[in-house]
Formats: sequence, C-alpha cells, structure tokens
Amino acid sequence: MNASQTKVALVTGAGTGIGKAAAKALLKGGFNVVLTGRNLERLQKAIADIGGNESNCLAVACDVGKPADVKALFAALKTKFGRIDVLFNNAGMGAPAIPMEDLTYEQFMNVVNANLCGAFLCSQEAIRMMKAQTPQGGRIINNGSISAHLSLIHI
Repeated sequence: MNASQTKVALVTGAGTGIGKAAAKALLKGGFNVVLTGRNLERLQKAIADIGGNESNCLAVACDVGKPADVKALFAALKTKFGRIDVLFNNAGMGAPAIPMEDLTYEQFMNVVNANLCGAFLCSQEAIRMMKAQTPQGGRIINNGSISAHLSLIHI
C-alpha cells in the first residue's frame, strides 16, 4: 500500500449506537468503511447519516454468528476495497430481561453467537486477509459491554 492509498475499516454492529459513531469517526479519519449488521436498510441509512457514499462506504447485511455470512462479508469487502486495515468488533446483544431459568437454549446461543462467535469469526477472517495483503498487517479492536462488569443474575 502506498502512502496515498486509503485504508479500509470494517465495523460490525454499525447500524446504530457505538458502531455507527465508530464508522463516522473512521470515515472522517480518511478510511473507507464497511458497515455491517443484520439490517441492510439501517446500514444504508447509517451511511447517509455519517456522510458516506458509494465510493467510500459499503453496507453488507451479515449475522456475524454465522460462518457463511462472515465469509460473504469479507468477500464483499475484498471485492470493493481489496484490503482491511482495521476491524472493529462491536456487534453484540443481550439476553431478554427474563429470569435465567426461563431463558431458552436458543436465546442463550443467540447471545453467544453474536457476542463471542461473531468476534472470533470476524477476527479469523480479518487475520487471513491481513496476512495475505501487501503490506501485511492491520488492527483488531474488540468492543465490550458494561454488562461484563455487572451482575446480570439476581436471585
């Protein structure tokens, strides 16, 4: 990559909140930005809201907990921009506010897939790209939640 080549960032959970704000900051910092989340309409609105356009942003609907979705996301990123310099793992979700004993296995796995598997799968694909591109390398940022520091189970 020469000095004039624009760097590329991928932000998961980019349709709202922290992800959208991170995408905006990266765009204003001169990055091309790929925004991903499960709702394509929301991602497209986020691109308009942050001042992006077809040349510097890409919206890709993706469930980061699904390996095939993540592979398709990175294929779209590579086709559009050719490389990745920053991965901001931000996608996540919480369990419904119900007693733990009423939480179904499926509800629990939705949380695990979004919060844990998603970061793993996206990091794995990003590392593959970062090792294969010229020049090699990049940065991976994993955003956490305040809930990591709070007790969520009340008896």
